[in-house]
Amino acid sequence: MSIKQSEAEFTKNLNTKFRINVDTPQPIELTLIDVTPRHIGPNEEPGMERFSAVFMGPREIFLPQQTYSVTHPDMGDFDIFLVALGQEPEGFKYEAVYNYYKED
Repeated sequence: MSIKQSEAEFTKNLNTKFRINVDTPQPIELTLIDVTPRHIGPNEEPGMERFSAVFMGPREIFLPQQTYSVTHPDMGDFDIFLVALGQEPEGFKYEAVYNYYKED
């Protein structure tokens, strides 16, 4: 991983394309359409970064829930666990949820 996948990095790259590296005849690209912070509640562990990144994919291809290798021009190569949220008229919507301790 060349750049940490943080809320700030994903937010900087809203509305850009992420290539999913799978064995298909044509590359699959997802567009990052939303980044939503998850605020820490009073009974939760402090020092965590929690957010979700929502992507829109093509309507012709459904990606099952699993970890995918991703390439992005600014964020580099990394793995991401995607969960399908449903189908929209434009295509399939996917979410990746991040929950990790922030580095100081």
